[in-house]
Amino acid sequence: MRPEAQKYLTDIQVAADRIDRFCSGRQFEQYLADEMLRSAVERQFGIIGEALARLAKEEPVLAASVPDHATIIAFRNILIHGYASVDDKIVWGVIENHLGALRKKVAELLAQG
Repeated sequence: MRPEAQKYLTDIQVAADRIDRFCSGRQFEQYLADEMLRSAVERQFGIIGEALARLAKEEPVLAASVPDHATIIAFRNILIHGYASVDDKIVWGVIENHLGALRKKVAELLAQG
């Protein structure tokens, strides 16, 4: 794996781990009530999407091995460019239903080096 690709995967891993740590033990209502938490989570999702977009340019086959990589990049674009229409339920749903699989896949890719 090229060093750039490893850096992007590491950036994804770090950001995903942060989201997990930030939200651990919290409920959706707590997420909604905490504007700093929502901002932090959205920032980390932005990093994930940007790193994956850059990975897709550098090593498209590797990026394609990340499930739903195009959807993740599109999610980043919505968070960054469509910030006024961000649906907190969708963000929370991604955390609950998809973040774990992303973390697992990225860890596997990094372990393969």
